[in-house]
Amino acid sequence: MAALRTLNWLSRVSGRGAGTVVGGNLGLAMCPDLLAQLARGRTILLVSGTNGKTTTTAMIARGWGQGVVTNSTGSNMPAGHVAALAGSRENRVVLEVDEAWLAEVVARTQPRVVVLLNLSRDQLDRANEVRQLAQRWRTCLGEFSSEDLTVVANANDPLVVYSARDAHHVRWCDVPQQWLDDARSCPVCTSPLIHAGREWHCSCGFAKPSSCTTVLDDALEIDGESVTLDLGLPGAFNESNAALALTALAELGVNVHDAAAAIGTLASVAGRFGQREWHGRTLRMLLAKNPAGFSAIISSVREAPGDVWVAINARVADGHDPSWLYDVPFEQLRGRRVWCWGERRLDLATRLDYAGVDFVVVDDESQIARGATPVSLIANYTAFSDWMARSTPC
Repeated sequence: MAALRTLNWLSRVSGRGAGTVVGGNLGLAMCPDLLAQLARGRTILLVSGTNGKTTTTAMIARGWGQGVVTNSTGSNMPAGHVAALAGSRENRVVLEVDEAWLAEVVARTQPRVVVLLNLSRDQLDRANEVRQLAQRWRTCLGEFSSEDLTVVANANDPLVVYSARDAHHVRWCDVPQQWLDDARSCPVCTSPLIHAGREWHCSCGFAKPSSCTTVLDDALEIDGESVTLDLGLPGAFNESNAALALTALAELGVNVHDAAAAIGTLASVAGRFGQREWHGRTLRMLLAKNPAGFSAIISSVREAPGDVWVAINARVADGHDPSWLYDVPFEQLRGRRVWCWGERRLDLATRLDYAGVDFVVVDDESQIARGATPVSLIANYTAFSDWMARSTPC
């Protein structure tokens, strides 16, 4: 473990990386069972889903209190998990897990709680992944031998319900679900699902389950107990994340009122939702990487004061095919002007033109007037990183 930690440290100080993966890769190469060994004897929560993993993991860590091990940098595959666990001897652990790796990480870490947020298309490079992932999750959770495992799951996502319904113990959460385009047909029989508000069902009998947690207008109920939500993070999607986080903590016996107050102090997660400064402008940094994520973010910025900037790249981490932009409901931004940034700004501008949204293509930064007008900046993975590098903390 000393060698692993030293390698991570060297990666950081040399500027060659964040020191969250290289040591983990080395450790797993030397000992393939290292993740299981590091997890043994610890209370572990896992968080997975297409959107919201990093934020929900941060919420759980904040609500759980001091001395919680987490992969806060977002390195959410086994190498990152090994690095996080090797870096601390604390007993309480919450890890975000890439959707495709959840089954393996569950088997190796023997978690106490698994939180399932949502399943939707992420990158068109992996267009068929969603239903395949749902089946893999279902097999994993249905066969998991420990009856101590609790699954905390989003009852409004049919694919999540399909994934979790065979688990021994499930706590369902009735939370706002804005994106349903990847769950229009029944995962059991393929017939069309019937949606009415936050209710849904299929003629075959597959339907939304009864929930222990429900998000209301400005609060939530967990097992009939009202808990006030006063979040520092914007949007109904973060209310959903908080509800799932608090339900997971309640399963561990944490006081949910104290946890909710602690979660309310979060104002930024790994730069997301935080404020940065660039040439006198205050930027509200918003990460969106796929149609579901953009849909949630757009609903939170369409009435926000100031300008709306959108930055799109199409590198490996983003997916090389940006045609997913045509599934984003940009029509909701009609009446606003959108500044198009990034390597695929022309693709974005074309999509906005079809949506009837006024836009400006930014080919030269000198086009942008300096001043105090605030900006909501929506960016996908590498574009977000680019803007984090070129801006400064407020």
